Amino acid sequence: MAGLIPQSFIDDLLNRTDIVDVVSSRISLKKSGKNHSACCPFHKEKTPSFSVSPDKQFYYCFGCGAGGNALGFIMDHDHLDFIQAVEELAKRAGMEVPREEGGRPQAPRQPSDSPIYALLTAASEFYRQALKSHPSRKAAVDYLKGRGLSGEIARDFSLGFAPPGWDNLAKHLGGDSLAQKNLIDAGLLVENADNPEKVKRYDRFRDRVIFPIRDSRGRVIAFGGRVLGDDKPKYLNSPETPVFHKGQELYGLYEARQSNRHLDEIMVVEGYMDVIALAQLGLRNAVATLGTATSEEHLKRLFRIVPSVLFCFDGDQAGRKAAWRALEATLPSLQDGRRARFLFLPEGEDPDTLVRSEGTEAFRARINQQAQPLADYFFQQLCQEADPRSMEGKAHLATLAAPLIDKIPGHNLRTLMRQRLTEITGLSGEALSQMAPAAKNSAHSSTGPAPGDYYPDHGEIPDSAYYDVAPSHNEYENPAPTAGFERSKGKSNWKKEGGKWSKKGRDDFTPRAPRTAVSVESPHLSALRTLLHHPELAQNVEDVSHFAAEDDTYAQLLVALLGALQKNPKLRALQLIARW
Repeated sequence: MAGLIPQSFIDDLLNRTDIVDVVSSRISLKKSGKNHSACCPFHKEKTPSFSVSPDKQFYYCFGCGAGGNALGFIMDHDHLDFIQAVEELAKRAGMEVPREEGGRPQAPRQPSDSPIYALLTAASEFYRQALKSHPSRKAAVDYLKGRGLSGEIARDFSLGFAPPGWDNLAKHLGGDSLAQKNLIDAGLLVENADNPEKVKRYDRFRDRVIFPIRDSRGRVIAFGGRVLGDDKPKYLNSPETPVFHKGQELYGLYEARQSNRHLDEIMVVEGYMDVIALAQLGLRNAVATLGTATSEEHLKRLFRIVPSVLFCFDGDQAGRKAAWRALEATLPSLQDGRRARFLFLPEGEDPDTLVRSEGTEAFRARINQQAQPLADYFFQQLCQEADPRSMEGKAHLATLAAPLIDKIPGHNLRTLMRQRLTEITGLSGEALSQMAPAAKNSAHSSTGPAPGDYYPDHGEIPDSAYYDVAPSHNEYENPAPTAGFERSKGKSNWKKEGGKWSKKGRDDFTPRAPRTAVSVESPHLSALRTLLHHPELAQNVEDVSHFAAEDDTYAQLLVALLGALQKNPKLRALQLIARW
């Protein structure tokens, strides 16, 4: 096994590399003041918003948020992993990539050098081999064959089997107490400490089909397990760990990009088997959220890869509520040139069962014929909530729609949707523009934010996937639900008039009040940001040891960053970003 690339070599390589040369060898750049500009290669646009700074040796797209150094650009543009990108840059610079012998560096970096990655990889291989050869594998094999899956698809998604029993994985990987602690940290073992004198540790996944979850580099970061017997829950996911954050990851995204490097649309579905069943029948552009609602972080990530996202949900009440949450999460990412569509399946069907029953071509035809553009779905749903045939209904519709439309960053789409709202309500564009600030002020003075408001916005930070570092974010608990808009109780149900309004007021859809973004940032993250902009401040810190006791990933990073800067005050911000 090849040794690690020394950090000193990576620092030297970045010092010798001109990012303008690297980027201009792949796209056409135009000089613009001190910087260079171009249309972004990571999303479709007509007006250049992609900027390359020779002074900072950094690139950034003001349209989609893509940013990073020369290594990050090559990784995303050429679809290379970190090692391949280093080798490509070294080849350009006429340098040979050295390797360290004898294992890990003395000062391990977190979390990219965490032993958790090695344990998760070993666990994945254990589960994969168990599916091939364990005496109890028959139920798992029969289940997968019954779902129509081939051996090729099982291999592509590294499907596995967790045998029945309480300590199969613990015996295989957890030889000593330190190894078992790492297995607990990785979410592979569960520790029951109800009785301090007799702590019990056991395998988290038992008698389940295993679905490895990979990050953008293809590293295993977590697992999902589907029960084979009658145990509950039916699906079980890994808990949050230093390398796994449910609200950011998407199952199947790595596999979709491996299958097709030039995707133009990604389909968001609800489950592991939906993703795999679609892939089995040739639709290899599906991803699934991991037991959470579709978030703004998910959408930022998807729109950096493709210009179009298709949401595919069940047609029942739960599916429609999930679709509306997805729409709300999508609005802040809708730059001009991006689009989102919504496809609702017949009740009782999901992509897995439907694509197997009607076939690939029929399913594609269903998408083409029935998928609704976001704007159409937006107005259809709100018009079902607020009947625009009455003055009161028009006023209510404008109150609901205007603040949501105001979240759209794309000028052209925002203007067109305001025009459509004007056509429906008769309110002028000026009146609608004034409603959004009023709604924001009202939301600030209300009893509290709506559930889900506490998603931190890291859109301005270069994606950690550019560097050999897994993302890490603090967890925020949602507050208890607060009162939102309610239906008018004194109003009668609608009546069908001339067939124009064919549906009655629905009980399965209640748009929430406009949500107010709440900025929540840990002091350690603030300190990290400040140090990256002003590395010289590290020399003013006399003792960093009191940070080390903090149970916070940012605090650990802060300690490491301060230590590195105090040892080498000449390190530049880009070198620090590449290191961490």
